[in-house]
Amino acid sequence: MKTAPTVASRIGTTRIGHWPEGSNHDSPSLITLAGAGLGGCVSQQAYDELRETNVSLANRNEELARRASELEATNRMLTTERQNLDAALASLRANNAELDALLKQVQGDYDALGNRIAGLSGIALDPTTDAALQALVAQYPNLMSYDAARGMIRFNADLTFDSGSDVVKDNAREALEAFAKILNSTSALNYEAEILGHTDAQRISSGTAAKHPTNMHLSAHRAISVRAVLAGMGVPADRLKVAGWGEFRPAVPNTSSGNTPANRRVEIFLRNNSAGASSSGATGTASPDNAGAPQRQPDPTK
Repeated sequence: MKTAPTVASRIGTTRIGHWPEGSNHDSPSLITLAGAGLGGCVSQQAYDELRETNVSLANRNEELARRASELEATNRMLTTERQNLDAALASLRANNAELDALLKQVQGDYDALGNRIAGLSGIALDPTTDAALQALVAQYPNLMSYDAARGMIRFNADLTFDSGSDVVKDNAREALEAFAKILNSTSALNYEAEILGHTDAQRISSGTAAKHPTNMHLSAHRAISVRAVLAGMGVPADRLKVAGWGEFRPAVPNTSSGNTPANRRVEIFLRNNSAGASSSGATGTASPDNAGAPQRQPDPTK
C-alpha cells in the first residue's frame, strides 16, 4: 500500500516536545490530531483512477478550450459576413429605390405619350353628332362603346364577327347601318371615318389561315368588311379609310395564351374631312363601293 504522508513527516524538524508557555500539557497536540485525521493508506488502484480522471479532465478542458477558440473564430467570420450582407442589402435597396423612381418617370412619359397619341387619334365632335352617337351606344351597350373625347366608336369583335371570320353578324350589321345614317346626317357630313381592325395575340388556326394568313390580315379584312357595310348604306367611299393593326396595338396586355377578348375589336375614329365636303353633297348618297370585302363563310375556329 502507498502510505499517505503524515502531518508529522511534513513538518520535518518541528519540535513537538516544546509546549508554549501557558499551554495544557495534558491535552492532545494539534499535530497528533492532524496526523490521526490525515493518516491512513490509499490503494494504488484508487490513486491510478484519480490520476487518470485528472488527465482525462485536463484533456477535455483543452478540447473545450480549442473548440471555444474555433467557435469564436467562426463567430467573428459570420459577423463579418453579416456586416457585408447588410451593406450589400442597403446598396440593393438604394438601387431599387432609384429604379422605382426611374420606372415611375418612364411610366409617366409613356402615359403622356399615350395621351398625345390618343389626342391625335380623333376629335371632339359637334353636339348634335355626339348626342346621336350617345343614343346609338345606349341602344347597343354590349356591342359597342363610345369615347366622346376622341370621337371614337368601338365595336366588340366577338359580337361583330364569328371567331376567325370577317363576315359581319346580323346584329352588328344593324348597328352599323344605324351608324351610317348618323354619318350621312347633315351635322356629320364634314367628318370622315378611319376604321381600324385589331386582334389579340392568339395564333391563327390552320383552318382560318387559308383566308386570313395572319392576325394582321384578319384585322384588315374585318375593317374592310365594316367599310363595305357603311358604303353599302350610302356613306361616300372617299370618307372611309381602313387599316389593320393585328395584335400590335392591344387595348390591354395580352394573356399568356394570347386569348384576350378585350383586344379583339374594331374602332372607328371620326376626323375632320381632309378633302372638304363629300362630293355627294348633303344628300349623303354614293354608289356602292365595289372594293368591299368579299363575303366569306364563317369559320368555326379562329
